[in-house]
Amino acid sequence: MTPRTQLVGLLMAGSALPSLAQADFIDDSKASLELRNYYFNRDFRQTDARDKSAEWAQGFILRMESGYTAGTVGFGVDAMGMLGLKLDSADGTAGSGLLPADGSGGSQDQYGKLAVTAKAKISNSTLKVGALQLRSPIVSSNDSRLLPQTFQGALLNVQEIDKLTLQGGKFNRIKANSSTDYTDMTANRIGGTSDSFMFGGGDYKFTPELTAGLHYGTLEDIYQQYYGTLVHMLPLGDGQSLKTDLRYSQSREDGNFRNIDNKAFGAMFTYTLGGHAFGAGYQRMSGDDPFPYIASSDPFLVNFVQINDFANTEERSWQARYDYNFASIGIPGLTFMTRYISGDNVDVAARSSEGKEWERNMDIAYVVQGGPLKNLGLKWRNATVRSNFGNDIDENRLILSYTLALW
Repeated sequence: MTPRTQLVGLLMAGSALPSLAQADFIDDSKASLELRNYYFNRDFRQTDARDKSAEWAQGFILRMESGYTAGTVGFGVDAMGMLGLKLDSADGTAGSGLLPADGSGGSQDQYGKLAVTAKAKISNSTLKVGALQLRSPIVSSNDSRLLPQTFQGALLNVQEIDKLTLQGGKFNRIKANSSTDYTDMTANRIGGTSDSFMFGGGDYKFTPELTAGLHYGTLEDIYQQYYGTLVHMLPLGDGQSLKTDLRYSQSREDGNFRNIDNKAFGAMFTYTLGGHAFGAGYQRMSGDDPFPYIASSDPFLVNFVQINDFANTEERSWQARYDYNFASIGIPGLTFMTRYISGDNVDVAARSSEGKEWERNMDIAYVVQGGPLKNLGLKWRNATVRSNFGNDIDENRLILSYTLALW
């Protein structure tokens, strides 16, 4: 028996699936091992408080996905084993989000996580139960550190009607990037705790160039949110296009935790010419509160960038962005991005002047395209933040990654 068959058999037995594997369950299975070497350095530009966070760690992410058993309803199982190892950290520089805290001001030497998901498929619809990762306008998993963040719950995807994709589900817990335990969910900047986030919505592709979406979610007893999206891609010929990305949401309280009032509008326009892409964005918060979303997850905002989300109460922000793909001059795998975001009009409590902030980002990435090091990736992420109501930050991240297909 091959190692592949043994591993899939273990997954199948551990998830109480039918004892006799169907051919598709084995043949459609796949597995990969991702290695992430991650260096994180954040300088808070302060002398009267904590001034620095710097850590270096090695991550291993083993992903295994089965196919589905034969029949009207197919069953399968996915699993993800994760291990993080500390390479360098100190009591005064811990807290980067790469490693769990050790309880004495430093970081743990190592930590591991296991994520198992049972799944079922009928026609073009799937139901997944267990550990979940997803990206949607109403809730998205975060994967910006050493190991990914996961939710616990159930997720249903339905694609039975041509051009229409429906999604819904319920989460009851969250496991943050550097955590080994599931915990209750809380709302970023809002507070409170909840063990129930229910959501649903869909996207409809009116034409190959135009897609509209409407989504709803509620973090029980804290907030509820409606989110509408519109994306249009206009081909202009000769390697040119104009992409329009519009987003609007309304959020209000759910239950008696506290009153919540937020309206968020975002627009991003991107003009592509060959290997060049020029972007311009605008984001506006209205109401008495900042934009609410589940803490440790990613908000669906056009100005959510490397460090900031520019989603404070009454904040207005603008973005200018430039991307270049060096494949257009014969260097495939090499990419560059830079952007600048400026925010103002922030309602800052106990201050007579409005809050202002800005952030500048730069990413340079290269992925080896062939040979024995194919898929080896190297990325440098740099950010600078200045604010009159928060921390000034200089940040660098160096990420070396390699994904090996096991089968």
